[in-house]
Amino acid sequence: MRDFVQRVVGKLNVGGDKDRVSVVQYGRDQEVHFYLNTYTTKEDILDTVRSLRHRGGRPLNTGAALQYVRDNVFTASSGSRSQEGVPQMLILKDVVFLLDGSDGTRNGFPAMRDFVQKVVEKLTVEENRDRVSVVQYSRESEAHFYLNTYTTKKDVVDTVRGLRHKGGRPLNTGAALQYVRDNVFIASSGSRRLEGVPQILILLNGGRSFDNVDTPASALKELGVLVFGIGTRSSDSRELQKISYDPSYALSVSEFTDLPNVQQQLLSSQAPRRDVVFLLDGSDGTRSGFPAMRDFVQRVVETLGVDENRDRVAVVQYSRDPAAQFYLNTYTTKGEILNTVRGLRHKGGRPLNTGAALQYARDNVFNVSSGSRRIEGVPQLLILLSGGRSFDNVDTPASALKELGVLIFGIGTRSSDSRELQRISHDPSYALSVSDFTDLPNIQQQLLSSPHISTDVVFLVDGSDGTRNGFPAMRDFVQRVVGKLNVGGDKDRVSVVQYGRDQEAHFYLNTYTTKEDVVDTVRGLRHKGGRPLNTGAALQYVRDNVFIASSGSRRLEGVPQILILLNGGRSFDNVDTPASALKELGVLVFGIGTKSSDSRELQKISYDPSYALSVSEFTDLPNVQQQLLSAMSTSQAPRRDVVFLLDGSDGTRSGFPAMRDFVQRVVETLGVDENRDRVAVVQYSRDPAAQFYLNKYTTKGEILNTVRGLRHKGGRPLNTGAALQYVRDNVFTVSSGSRRIEGVPQLLILLSGGRSFDNVDTPASALKELGVLIFGIGTRSSDSRELQRISHDPSYALSVSDFTDLPNIQQQLLSSVEAVVIEVTPESTTDLVFLVDGSDGTRNGFPAMRDFVQRVVGKLNVGGDKDRVSVVQYGRDQEVHFYLNTYTTKEDILDTVRSLRHRGGRPLNTGAALQYVRDNVFTASSGSRSQEGVPQMLILLSGGRSSDNVDIPASALKESGVLIFGIGTRNSSREVQRIATDPSFSQSVSEFTDLPSVQEHHVNIFSVLFLKLLVDQSIARKDVVFLLDGSDGTRNGFPAMRDFVQKVVEKLTVEENRDRVSVVQYSRESEAHFYLNTYTTKEDVVDTVRGLRHKGGRPLNTGAALQYVRDNVFIASSGSRRLEGVPQILILLNGGRSFDNVDTPASALKELGVLVFGIGTRSSDSRELQKISYDPSYALSVSEFTDLPNVQQQLLSAMSTVIVQVTTMTPTVIPTILGKKNMVLISSI
Repeated sequence: MRDFVQRVVGKLNVGGDKDRVSVVQYGRDQEVHFYLNTYTTKEDILDTVRSLRHRGGRPLNTGAALQYVRDNVFTASSGSRSQEGVPQMLILKDVVFLLDGSDGTRNGFPAMRDFVQKVVEKLTVEENRDRVSVVQYSRESEAHFYLNTYTTKKDVVDTVRGLRHKGGRPLNTGAALQYVRDNVFIASSGSRRLEGVPQILILLNGGRSFDNVDTPASALKELGVLVFGIGTRSSDSRELQKISYDPSYALSVSEFTDLPNVQQQLLSSQAPRRDVVFLLDGSDGTRSGFPAMRDFVQRVVETLGVDENRDRVAVVQYSRDPAAQFYLNTYTTKGEILNTVRGLRHKGGRPLNTGAALQYARDNVFNVSSGSRRIEGVPQLLILLSGGRSFDNVDTPASALKELGVLIFGIGTRSSDSRELQRISHDPSYALSVSDFTDLPNIQQQLLSSPHISTDVVFLVDGSDGTRNGFPAMRDFVQRVVGKLNVGGDKDRVSVVQYGRDQEAHFYLNTYTTKEDVVDTVRGLRHKGGRPLNTGAALQYVRDNVFIASSGSRRLEGVPQILILLNGGRSFDNVDTPASALKELGVLVFGIGTKSSDSRELQKISYDPSYALSVSEFTDLPNVQQQLLSAMSTSQAPRRDVVFLLDGSDGTRSGFPAMRDFVQRVVETLGVDENRDRVAVVQYSRDPAAQFYLNKYTTKGEILNTVRGLRHKGGRPLNTGAALQYVRDNVFTVSSGSRRIEGVPQLLILLSGGRSFDNVDTPASALKELGVLIFGIGTRSSDSRELQRISHDPSYALSVSDFTDLPNIQQQLLSSVEAVVIEVTPESTTDLVFLVDGSDGTRNGFPAMRDFVQRVVGKLNVGGDKDRVSVVQYGRDQEVHFYLNTYTTKEDILDTVRSLRHRGGRPLNTGAALQYVRDNVFTASSGSRSQEGVPQMLILLSGGRSSDNVDIPASALKESGVLIFGIGTRNSSREVQRIATDPSFSQSVSEFTDLPSVQEHHVNIFSVLFLKLLVDQSIARKDVVFLLDGSDGTRNGFPAMRDFVQKVVEKLTVEENRDRVSVVQYSRESEAHFYLNTYTTKEDVVDTVRGLRHKGGRPLNTGAALQYVRDNVFIASSGSRRLEGVPQILILLNGGRSFDNVDTPASALKELGVLVFGIGTRSSDSRELQKISYDPSYALSVSEFTDLPNVQQQLLSAMSTVIVQVTTMTPTVIPTILGKKNMVLISSI
């Protein structure tokens, strides 16, 4: 147990701000060996764990131990950070550039090269962060370097700088796409696709392809590669759109020298940027609270993505006078900021001049010289922590900050003036309050919940004589962009102005409040005509007449102001002065022009040169629509439908005000909007009553006003079951505003103060079947078991003494809600086969089995590139109802499942059925994507003991990488356990009519995988065999081979229950130096390898050597754990062509499931090596054995990737779990 703890800790990233660990030992009572905040280094933890002694004692009180860790370890004082609820996510990318190096791009190549450099500069190039590869092509393709060639940005940029134009014709784009698919997006070249890392291909293309692009482009998309195609006017725009992952991913420039214009659009998928300024009250009145303020700043900074090009932070402290502790451009790393904040000293002084401090921040911090990026459109945030009423006037400086577009959050204590804080804040709802500063953690989550950002959008359309033909296309473009906006008085507003010689406003920002009215008016626009084209005067006109409050502009309220200029020619008048005036006003100008426009003029007009987009003709506008929308939009926030179900019975009269306050506080943390979070409230006692439905209100203010006015209902008895049925039938419905069928998470928060008078089980199950996540919150008067049964999972049932304690569990609830949104929208894709027992013995249970299949399918995300499903029924023999590639929609599958008829027949041949699905269903021709790394799952429903043997076919399926989940009855449960991947993957019911009770268990299959992956990653095991060519031809290279083996072994965790190693040398014959079970320590293996002598001999019989390791090393008596499912790896180092045949023994190894990596030199036969290797991409090559270090990392990466593939775990969950973790390990004595 102690060793296990050490191994798990060894996999964590321990540190005060990273992973924290505690260990508690218990028997009769408990002993904390150390708390979550005792140690901040892995070494200290491991030292302490190593010295742990067994306590002894009886009896074993596990319940008391669990209660103890809840009350004493999972607390802030013991180092728990549950109140911070901070999810951490690391975004990695593998980026491949594919450059057209044909004769036609000779002049443009320097610009392409510069573009690659600039994009790479924006990446974080490291082995474990972003990786980059560059391939150039014309007639043929050439990789300049692979994803694992370089691990620093400098090396990548230096190599790119030295690239030479390749030349050649014709242009074979199709072959190049196939080349990167087969040679670059593979594990041995450094691709981390199988680990779930996004794969991105950026194609720079200057002409139409000579060969076909459709098949290789589709192959890349099937692999999940995001392809961006960037072309010039010489390119075929339709071809580029076909190649790109989505037509909107195809970007266009006139010439390659215009590439900088699309750089920002390409990078717009990067994380949001913010300038965050903390303004801290350091007056005499906050002396005792200052440490808590300082801690709060640290915690908020922890959640930011600090970087010169991401989030920037400044801190100002004030009392009588303000002082900047550091500016927005002082530090560029989170570490520097945290160190400085940690060292802040309380300033002291009186009186408290908050007004002067606000003016100081406006004049000295929110400016370019201090690092503010306001004029680049980066959101400006001010977080004020104030502990008292200001001595001076705050209104004027607060208004001045708001006019500048700064979003102000005011946080005060009971000593503050709440009205003053509300006046200072961007909006009264941005003013937050705590009793004293030590309560700041309670509002951290509230502060970090981003409000919905509305926008004022003005279209300025060139209606001069020169655009007559293009005007219909411009009109269509405006309609399409408006179609993407959320138009409404409090949401997005739109205005359209047309100009030529002079200007005409078709409608202002406050003319229309619905999308329909805007679109109808745009549809009816007529071309204005006129000359000359006065763009300067038009820009001045919109500044003076449209971007003003009386025309509906909300600029002074901090709402982003956007101008989209559609221009078809050079301006007759001067554009510089009015363009500058718009920028000073904070308007974000996007200029879109054609080949008739002056591109330099457009860049001057645009807010930033990268905001100037270009098309050949206005009919090409759809090509830039997505680029424009990406640049305009902020990152999409999650959507949730949240229903509160409140116990309004006689027993909760005194607690009702606290329940009402709790609902208000939770609603405060949501992003309420028609297209974001929606809220409903239902109150119940004897009968339920909806206070309002999910589609009643679209603003947070309306909901809070209604909640504030709620009156206690009263009545008895308490019918919780009827209330649950009511919300299922009347609230979680489309007509009431539920977006369940759109895949939006459905959450029910039940506040109950007593035991239900009626039955709750059936309606609770009905809600769960609908996919509703239920959180049950009760008091000491509630029935805790009943609440656990109602809740989505027992852990979703929370408890307080009485309702006045609800604030204590608010953060716990919010953390679960955030986690759940991730859980119910998994990125994983699965091939799922149901194998259903249709023999005579299951006739009565068959309808229940059919319903079960329907319910599970209902939870999947079915589609050709998403989840695929097959159903097979069996008895004496088998019948495939449909294969994995038969249907691509959930509806088709459910229709077919609904009509399934029981086959009947005897005897029951489960073994033959398992073999059948292995050979006929889990195959590429039947739609299986196992070769693409998609997890393969089999759910077996078996109602009796098989009359044939099940062990061999079950093992064959497991060796193929299929995860088997088995559900059996009392007649078949033991056999089903043997068939399942692991006994824990099997479930037993008395009769199939009991299946609904285990449905939730299996619908949560992804949670099972998630946990199993954690364990598998923590205690990954490998059996690694090195097969070394010791023939006469490798005498000189043998020392290098020996060194290579040592280096690879150094990277392994050699132990009996972890990695095992064997070394075999061969020439004419084979000799095992040691087997997989000879040594159990790394030292023993390395010592033996160090002493290896070259064998010599001829000829080179590689075939016989492969057969030898198959028959003598990869067997249980030699230490192989193949039958336990441990990955089997063979690394062949070979220096020449084999004298004997290698095909049969190589195939025999592959059939055994051995992953063979072949590494050869220029003397080897590369085709032979590829045949031997598990996959051609697993064959690596060096000039001489002295170059082996060059492929070491490639080999190790491929090995680790492959282990994830072999264990068929869904790798996309890894980034979501490698964030911060508080782990408590309890060992039972």
